[in-house]
Amino acid sequence: MVSAVCARFLLQRASHGFLLSSRAGPAFSSPFLSRAHRLGPSDDEMYQRTTVSIMKKEPGGGIMIQSYSSQGFNIDGNRVFGPCAVLPPAILQWNVGSHKDITEESVSLFHMLEPRIEIIVLGTGARVERINPSVLALLKRKGIAVEVQDTPNACATFNFLTSEGRMAAAGLIPSPVSTSLDLIKE
Repeated sequence: MVSAVCARFLLQRASHGFLLSSRAGPAFSSPFLSRAHRLGPSDDEMYQRTTVSIMKKEPGGGIMIQSYSSQGFNIDGNRVFGPCAVLPPAILQWNVGSHKDITEESVSLFHMLEPRIEIIVLGTGARVERINPSVLALLKRKGIAVEVQDTPNACATFNFLTSEGRMAAAGLIPSPVSTSLDLIKE
């Protein structure tokens, strides 16, 4: 009798929507706990851009990219508008408009430097784009490794490499669309 009552109770709960699936696991599940869920702009706080706070910069730690936006970058407290080349001794405006403008001539400043650069990180904007194979071949001949990423990840990679004391440079193109949330007045 007791098992029949329990079975009836479970069937009633299942018909009222309390048991959502037949698989073993919690009856209530959050879309944020699902492996298939991707964050999007509607996910509010979870979609906001990550920020990094530098507690103490080591002496001789190199250049650090502190933030980025659709207009440019904040590098060691200097606002840089538009595409830029971040080199161990300097920050320069980089005369490219998109990934299509990255040519052998536009990367020539990276392989002319002394001391030699080990790796260049190219940030191609909002997403990873293909770079002309002749450009990649030129940098390989010069002994420079190349990492092509979207700009947000390229900034993080450059900071990581610099913090490890690597001779790294970056060619960064701002993302045309900012991923930060805007305030809307109603």
